Amino acid sequence: MSQNSQSNMLVSKTFNLLTDNIDTDQIIPAKFLTTTSRKGLGAGAFYNWRYDESGNELSEHAFTQFDPQETAILVGGNNFGCGSSREHAPWALLDLGFKVVMSTQFADIFRNNCIKNGLLPIVIDAKTYQFLSDNPVTEVTINISALSYDINGFGSFTFELDEFSQYCLSHNYDQLDYLLSQQEKIDAYEKALHE
Repeated sequence: MSQNSQSNMLVSKTFNLLTDNIDTDQIIPAKFLTTTSRKGLGAGAFYNWRYDESGNELSEHAFTQFDPQETAILVGGNNFGCGSSREHAPWALLDLGFKVVMSTQFADIFRNNCIKNGLLPIVIDAKTYQFLSDNPVTEVTINISALSYDINGFGSFTFELDEFSQYCLSHNYDQLDYLLSQQEKIDAYEKALHE
């Protein structure tokens, strides 16, 4: 996996979780929602899929093949991120090492939470989904500046993203980071307002 210094380009292998209707409780079970910190939630991501009731890792699950050093793109089944609106779900995916989630459909609230927190959701069509399903661990190059992605051996495509979200993602900002980056301008405005 590689990413350039301004975060505009990401080259990564894909990791497939092709189950449909993966909800936010599966992404991060409720027992891990005891924090407002974004750090450390990756350990609880997909916990009930990865571990048995005694906390032992399930050797047959796909996560035994997951390597966060090589993989930053999650390919999810249709209707990924449905269920409750918990913001911890994108936090957990980011902490686990994902930077992009691709699916044929996202729940609206989950999609918005992803974008606000720096996780890029990309909607793919049925043919692209089928190719990625048939070819796990495929290299994908994502260009946030061009709003495009290239799937090795399949083709190049574009995705939609509003200009503000594109700016934040390309500068590795969440929306709060963006506001903080404008602190000098905010201070100057406040000073001028009171003079």
